[in-house]
Amino acid sequence: MSRPDYIPSLDGLRGVAALLVVGAHIGFIFPVTARHLVTMGDEAVGLFFSLSGFLMAHLYGSRPVTRENVMDFLVSRFARIYPVYLAAVVFVAMLSSMQNLDFVQPIMGGADFVRHVFLLGSSGVFWSIPPEIQFYLLFPVLWLCLAQPQRYSGLIVSITVVVVADGLVELPGPGIMLVSKLPYFLFGALAGMMHSYWNSWIPSVLTGILTLFLLAVFFTYRHILPGFSPEFWGLQSAVAAAVIVGLVARQPPVAAHVLAAAPIRFLGRISFSLYLFHVPIMFLTRLTFDALMPEPALIVVTLFVAAVGAWFIHETIEVPGRRRLVRLWHDNRSRVVSRKTPADQTDRAIINLQEIEKRLLHGATSTMADQRQISTTPEAGDGADGVIQDNLNEKRRA
Repeated sequence: MSRPDYIPSLDGLRGVAALLVVGAHIGFIFPVTARHLVTMGDEAVGLFFSLSGFLMAHLYGSRPVTRENVMDFLVSRFARIYPVYLAAVVFVAMLSSMQNLDFVQPIMGGADFVRHVFLLGSSGVFWSIPPEIQFYLLFPVLWLCLAQPQRYSGLIVSITVVVVADGLVELPGPGIMLVSKLPYFLFGALAGMMHSYWNSWIPSVLTGILTLFLLAVFFTYRHILPGFSPEFWGLQSAVAAAVIVGLVARQPPVAAHVLAAAPIRFLGRISFSLYLFHVPIMFLTRLTFDALMPEPALIVVTLFVAAVGAWFIHETIEVPGRRRLVRLWHDNRSRVVSRKTPADQTDRAIINLQEIEKRLLHGATSTMADQRQISTTPEAGDGADGVIQDNLNEKRRA
């Protein structure tokens, strides 16, 4: 790709979304304050989903679809998500098992713990991780469509029909299933593909101002106009999220200056650890300092401790865990995955083999006809059949 893979503004956008998720959960820790809060957690998670689709298409869409590349992608995504996710699940399960602690988003019992370990749980923020992983498993199919759209036009049409039908029936199913959130990922992936290949447009200052305005409307419109759209999850918000991610990725002036600011990018860098751990960290912080300060000050302290704790987890669990798994994969990749040619070269090789087979069979048939013409006696015919069989065997061995 001609554009750089790293886009600072998207880090900032991720940081804003993570901060809004944290804000949406303050009410779990401080129920009295919850009555005065305006929560935007659904909007933030929808933006996360769209951002994930965008980055997958942008980072991988133009690479050749080989078995090795696909395995590298799957291992990289698993290493990015699972180690720190598992640490969060174990931490929450430990808090949930402590008597008289009354953790606010518990994992109850061994069966619930196993469900979460195998990415089928929905306690607290963990509900959003299963559809993310499911999208990663689906992405190689989308990758083929991005790499060879003409060849897989039928598949593209089928996916489009599924998305439209999904929207018409209002994104059915539990939140942990991909089908209920599929349009966010797919529209985000479409925006990522457009970003990677449409390089001629240079956004203006006006575009940057418009981007910030759209971002503000996206997060607040349900609260300003509750009768207009009381439900968030739907095709309209999926399209809006993809448009915002696509605009932010172009790093327009003004918007880039705001979203690429160092503090917001820092929140974006630790956003996944912050997303997974903010509730238990804030819960424990309140238990520790509840009697020492008034609630408004305590809220500020819990937010600060959550950010510091997320940074510590990012540096000690998330990043090292990802690096170790990726390094382990690269050290053993040659034993697990044999190198494959791209799909079009593989198809060409199959066609060549079929043509060779046809020529061999045609040659054998011609030889048999010639030998039958010169055969005048049964004995000669028997000898000719032997010659033909030897000749055919020789050609097949070739």
